[in-house]
Amino acid sequence: MPLQTPAEHELAELLVTSLNLDEVKAADIDPDAALFGADLGLDSIDALELSLAVSQRYGVQLRSDNSDNKKIFSSLRALSAHIQQQRAA
Repeated sequence: MPLQTPAEHELAELLVTSLNLDEVKAADIDPDAALFGADLGLDSIDALELSLAVSQRYGVQLRSDNSDNKKIFSSLRALSAHIQQQRAA
């Protein structure tokens, strides 16, 4: 499994705590694994909760009407990269 960067690990911790994923350890989330579907198994409600948590923690707005959402939420690594890019802008 690829190693998480510090930013990815922080986001993984936020994901686990904000979605109450008691059976998942943040360090065990593969940064390239799909967040939705078979790998981590998140659903659309989880996406809304995660978007709110990201907004509160990082000040980055994740809008439901963004055409890039499928790419942004494709993996922990993609979401972390998007957050870092938005924070730098």
